[in-house]
Amino acid sequence: MFSIFLVLITIVCFLLIVVIMVQNPKGGGLSSSVGGSKQLGGVQKTTDFLDKSTWTLATILVALILLSSLSFNSGNNESKIIDNSEVAAPATPAPATPAPATPAAPAK
Repeated sequence: MFSIFLVLITIVCFLLIVVIMVQNPKGGGLSSSVGGSKQLGGVQKTTDFLDKSTWTLATILVALILLSSLSFNSGNNESKIIDNSEVAAPATPAPATPAPATPAAPAK
């Protein structure tokens, strides 16, 4: 279960890096290469989309990290319980064999 979260976290991180690298706080990046606001989609809509996708991916990333930590901890608790129960159960020694009731025959 943890490995599934690890793969999803990696994919979301990669997408978040791509979205952040496309943005440019000075007005460059994808927004400036699209053209004027007269085009379909325009600069403002591109900026809004990049801003919303950044926040969405960041929220998904935080949720995946929290869920993965919960799944990681639940796996450890089960193994600790199993280990403790094995240690807590004392090993009972096998009963000693009683000495024979009849004495051995004298040697000739």
